Amino acid sequence: MTTTDATPNTLREPELVGQTVVVIGGSAGMGLETARRAHAEGARVILTGRNPDRLRSAAEEVGAMDSASFDAYDSVALERFFKGLQTPIDHVMATGGGPYYAPLREMDLAKALGNVHEHLQLTLQLAREAIDRVRPGGTLLFVSGTGARRPRIGLSIAATMTAAIPALIANLALELAPIRVNLIAPGFVDTALSAALLGDDLEKRRQQLRDTLPIGRVVGPADVAALAVHLMTNPAVTGATYDIDGGQQLIST
Repeated sequence: MTTTDATPNTLREPELVGQTVVVIGGSAGMGLETARRAHAEGARVILTGRNPDRLRSAAEEVGAMDSASFDAYDSVALERFFKGLQTPIDHVMATGGGPYYAPLREMDLAKALGNVHEHLQLTLQLAREAIDRVRPGGTLLFVSGTGARRPRIGLSIAATMTAAIPALIANLALELAPIRVNLIAPGFVDTALSAALLGDDLEKRRQQLRDTLPIGRVVGPADVAALAVHLMTNPAVTGATYDIDGGQQLIST
């Protein structure tokens, strides 16, 4: 074998050429980073988000084919968005909103139950919208979390959703087949949402994770985006939950 023969060919074709990717919550964080990566892989990208100015900027940055500003938890607006799409869809990713944290004694029950309702409604409605709009073999991809798998005071609602959503995803994968349905479950991801939740404690948390995570760094949106695009392009994966936390569940922090 010659040296030339042994050298691997590092050039490859983009994996999403000619495909359309819809990112619900694509104006920031994990959604925006996934849109960037999908576009780099040749996809036509459609973004949605609640903040029209931020969405406009994100759409221009990633060269989105289209964008629409609305609240994904508004079922009427979400239905109207999908009915208005003029193109077949290959993949849909929904990042959703954040978890609800509060000790039971301090819990606002309306907000707590509203959080549960919103997450379940978005998941179920997107699944129904996908039935006639996502091509066979395409992907419906959701984002949940791992942070509430260890019981702690204040995590009752977050833990409930952390346990419930993977079961829902597995059942939806059977009901929507041959459309594939999967779930990404991140631990701490360094996003604007994390910054808003932690406030002044953000840098302390970052350093704690750098010091303790097996990977030696904090997980970022690009890590999640890489997994998301892989799940879009791997036709053998459905009904699964994929943790991406840098080994956070293996340590005691």
